Amino acid sequence: MEKVEKPLEDTLIYKFYDKFERPLIEHKGKRWMFLGLTFFLLIGSMLLFFTKSVAVKMLPFDNKNEFQVVIDMPEGTTLERTGVVAQEISQYLATRPEVVNYQNYVGTSAPITFNGLVRHYDLRGGSNMADIQVNLIDKGERSAQSHDIAKLLRPEIQRIASKYDANVKVVEVPPGLPVLSTIVAEVYGPDYDTRMQIADNVQDILKNTQDVVDIDWMVEANETEYQFVIDREKAMLYGVAPQQIAYTMHMALSNRPIANLYDENAVQQVGLVLALDEKEKSTITDIAQLKVKSQQGNMIPISDLVDIQPVTSAKSIYRKNRKRVVYVMADMAGELESPAYAILGMEEKLKEIPLPQGYEMNEMYLGQPEYEDDFTVKWDGEWQITLEVFRDLGIAFMGAIILIYILIVGWFRTLKRPWS
Repeated sequence: MEKVEKPLEDTLIYKFYDKFERPLIEHKGKRWMFLGLTFFLLIGSMLLFFTKSVAVKMLPFDNKNEFQVVIDMPEGTTLERTGVVAQEISQYLATRPEVVNYQNYVGTSAPITFNGLVRHYDLRGGSNMADIQVNLIDKGERSAQSHDIAKLLRPEIQRIASKYDANVKVVEVPPGLPVLSTIVAEVYGPDYDTRMQIADNVQDILKNTQDVVDIDWMVEANETEYQFVIDREKAMLYGVAPQQIAYTMHMALSNRPIANLYDENAVQQVGLVLALDEKEKSTITDIAQLKVKSQQGNMIPISDLVDIQPVTSAKSIYRKNRKRVVYVMADMAGELESPAYAILGMEEKLKEIPLPQGYEMNEMYLGQPEYEDDFTVKWDGEWQITLEVFRDLGIAFMGAIILIYILIVGWFRTLKRPWS
C-alpha cells in the first residue's frame, strides 16, 4: 500500500509559521512593531543587571566535597602559635555535621589541588602559615551546596581568627576560572610607598563594601631582622678572621650536614647534622654568646666582635608583565554573589584616596596601564574574565549579524531588502 504524504500546507509547522510569519512579511507596520518589541525586550533584559534582578556572574558556584581554610599569621609568628590557631579552627570544624574529616598543614602548604594550580597556594610555606583541608560529606547525601556550607562556617572561623590577629580565608574550589581570587585589585604606580598606601586604602574600601569577605593583600608585615656586622678591626686585634665568625654562625644556625654516615648498604647518604639545642639559639642574646677560637687559643664571644643592628626585612616586590604591582584580593559571600556590584561605582571612592601632588588616580577594567608614571587601580579576577567573555561574545554576535546581512544582500542583490 503506497503511503500518501500530506501537502506541505497541511503540516502543523507550516500552519504555525503561516499564522505568525505571514503578517510580518506582508505588513510593514506589523514588521516594524515586531522589531520594536524585540528591541524593547533586549533593552529590558539588559536593565535586569542594573536592577539586580539577575546577578551577572561568569559561572555559578560549584558543589564540591571539599574546601580549604588558609591561615596567615603576622610575620615572625612561631610555628607553635600558628599551630594553636589551626587546631582551634579544626576543633570547631570537627563539631559540624557537614564535615567528615580534616587535615592540618602547619608551616607548609596542603597537597597541590586546583586551588594550588590557579592561586599558587602550593607555594606557601613558613612558620606563620597553615592550611586546613576540609572534606565534606558527599554532595549526594546533603541538600546544601558546598558554597552555602562555606558561608555558614565562615563567621565562626573569622571570629576565632580575630582572637589571634590572624587573616583567615575560607577558599572554595573555583568552578573553572583561573584567577587569584574572585576580586583582585592591581595597584600600579611610580612610587613604592605610595602604591602600598593606595593598596591599604583599597582594602579599607573593600571592607566597607557589602558582601565582600576574606580581604587580603600580597604584602608582608614589617618584620625585624638582626644583622651581625663584623668589626674587622676588633677581630684583627683578637686574632680572629672575619670568615671564621661567619662560618661559626652559619654552622650553628643552618642545621646543615657536616659529614655523611658511611653505610655501604644505604641507597642515599645519611647526613650528620651538628645543631644547637633550640633553647641555645632562641634569642639574639643566645646567638651572640657563641664563641670562636682566636689564634692565641682563647674563646672569644661573637658579641665582642660584631655590631648587632636591627633593621626591617626587605619585602617581596611583585611584577606583572615587568610592571611593579601590589595585589589586593577578596571574595564574595552574601545576597549578591557577583563581583560586578562590588566593583562598579568604585571610581568616586578611589578618587578620595590621598595622592602626592601632581598625580591622579586612574581606574581600569581591561588591559594594563601602558606606563607607570601615574597611579592606577586595575580590577582583575573573575570580573575581568566576565568582561572579556561578554566583549568577545558581542563581537562574535555582531560578526554573525553582518555575515547574515551579506548573505541576504547576495541573494536578493539589493542593499535595501534586508531592511524592508
